[in-house]
Amino acid sequence: MFGTNGVRGIINEDFTVELVLNLSRAVGTVLGPGAVGIARDSRMGGEMFTRVLTSGLTSTGCSVVDLGLVPSPTLQYMIPRLGCIAGVMVTASHNPPQFNGMKVIGSTGIEISREIENQIGLIYQSKQFKIADWNKIGLVTHYDSAIDVYIEGIKKLLDVDRIKNRKLKVIVDCANSVGGLVTPRLLRELGCTVVSLNAQLDGSFPGRNPEPIPENIKDLALAVRVTGADLGIAHDGDADRATFVDETGRVLWGDQSFALIASRVLAKKHGSTLVTPVSSGRLIEDVVRKAGARIDWTEVGSVVVSHRLEEIGAELGGEENGGVFFPAHQPVRDGAMTATQVVEMIALEGKTLSQLVSELPAYFNTKVKVHVPQEKKESILEALLELSKDMNRITIDGVKIIHDDGWILIRPSGTEPIYRCFAEGNTQETADRLSDEGVRLIERAEKLV
Repeated sequence: MFGTNGVRGIINEDFTVELVLNLSRAVGTVLGPGAVGIARDSRMGGEMFTRVLTSGLTSTGCSVVDLGLVPSPTLQYMIPRLGCIAGVMVTASHNPPQFNGMKVIGSTGIEISREIENQIGLIYQSKQFKIADWNKIGLVTHYDSAIDVYIEGIKKLLDVDRIKNRKLKVIVDCANSVGGLVTPRLLRELGCTVVSLNAQLDGSFPGRNPEPIPENIKDLALAVRVTGADLGIAHDGDADRATFVDETGRVLWGDQSFALIASRVLAKKHGSTLVTPVSSGRLIEDVVRKAGARIDWTEVGSVVVSHRLEEIGAELGGEENGGVFFPAHQPVRDGAMTATQVVEMIALEGKTLSQLVSELPAYFNTKVKVHVPQEKKESILEALLELSKDMNRITIDGVKIIHDDGWILIRPSGTEPIYRCFAEGNTQETADRLSDEGVRLIERAEKLV
């Protein structure tokens, strides 16, 4: 029942009150007893599901610490600091507004492992829940200072004075969700002039779809260009990712912002390690090689990256979708922390964001979604593996086919009934051609099952 990152579904269809109640009872049964931190983003049904979640957890004897409306990385930052044994975030991240979901987090602030997900899934299916005695039902408390503590934790890792001296102008697209409670305030405290877009909390996401991809943040790109801002920042629904717009209004793709950050972080320690999924491209390989570092490849999914970071003690993690992991702060995706890294880079180096990007090797990419029946996703993958068996490929997660002039990654989504096709090439035409090749492979595979 767990996908790439938590459990998600359409509100009151496949993500229901009954599911949340029993899933929360399963979480309490496997991870309890103890205090569990909970929070939510602005999505529809968030308050309803949070109350059901509280009931399920406390019925197993777990106490609940409710942080209210905060970003996922804020909850994750606070879990170990509040001494919680676990956490649950009610969110569907970047999914469309009809979705909601749950991320289950361990005591370190990292999402639980696949093994523990399976344990929870088994208890959910069997309904062998732990039921507390009447006098051992968990207590509920509220914690209202999470954002204050989280912001101070980020600022401790920054050169605050030099950022303040630069007096940057930043436009933040908050996606009508909880990123608006953190990033604009944080940047103001760093001396930036901040203009907020889509800052009101609204689970229908009237400003834009919560996934911060170029077609959804055109208003941000236009606002940056016409107002003469230094950069723009766009969050997803739970603000664990950040997408950037340079001062010309050009949207950076995830590998570019990730590469800028990686080149600075990895250069501080020779022989450092970067953890990243197979969906990252040659730009990241180039930056890592130049810094004298090494790459540890993983399957796609922030959960996998976080656990690998902790396991090997790597210096940095990141994904091509704009998610960056800073173990010195916390080994999870953190949109506000990522935002401040780029702001600090511009302030310290005295260059525009477009100038910084121009110093990177140039690659081009295309991303396509192909809708497939949910029940065919596994069999399509088997067919893809057979069709590509004689190709130069990597099969850590889906199929990554390597060509001289680029690559294609084809993999099933863990949260939606789609296949994702990522393509990268030395030119945009090459990336588009490889993407078309990937789509044709998916279509061929579907006909075989």
